[in-house]
Amino acid sequence: MLFFIFQKSDIGWEPGFPEERRIRLEQRLYEALQSNPIIAAVRDDEGLEACLQADVQTVFVLYGDICGIAGIVRRIKDAGKIAIVHADLITGLAAKEISVDFLHSTTLADGIISTRTNMIQRAKELQMIAILRVFLIDSMAFDAALGARNLKPDAIDILPGLMPSMIRKVRQMTGIPVLTGGLITEKREVMQALEAGALAISSTAPDVWQM
Repeated sequence: MLFFIFQKSDIGWEPGFPEERRIRLEQRLYEALQSNPIIAAVRDDEGLEACLQADVQTVFVLYGDICGIAGIVRRIKDAGKIAIVHADLITGLAAKEISVDFLHSTTLADGIISTRTNMIQRAKELQMIAILRVFLIDSMAFDAALGARNLKPDAIDILPGLMPSMIRKVRQMTGIPVLTGGLITEKREVMQALEAGALAISSTAPDVWQM
């Protein structure tokens, strides 16, 4: 597999150095996924409770509302895990850049997932981890994935995950780390995705988190 490796710095992060913060966040994410390439995707409180006990280091938050998202993220962070919020799925948030500002200022989220390029761009401006999610349902969606070369998110999240050849193509043609998920339930499917070049796979199934 191909990974981005960031050189560690002896300089501690301070509020006056936002780019240093971003590099350290990216490095922490890539190191976490190299150590454990399984991401827990949680879509309800039951899943949240399970992920807090699981040996996963990265969590995708796929549920919540503007009143409760800060509490959800705080529990994940208190467990020592990386919290990345799917901004498109939080009830009460609009599909506008201000929603990213809200997540940045009112939660401890390390980053966001979104299908919207404006949200990804704003997350980058705020020095958050930015993951572009793409549903590869046709050639137009594939072209949109390749367009990420200009947007330069920290990773492209391809769904569904049972397409090793497409994972390989997107990784090779964009040079951007690829994540994947959706419909992956067996260890064989996890291995196929990783062997095709995926940096990690996400799943809502606790059984997969233990693989």
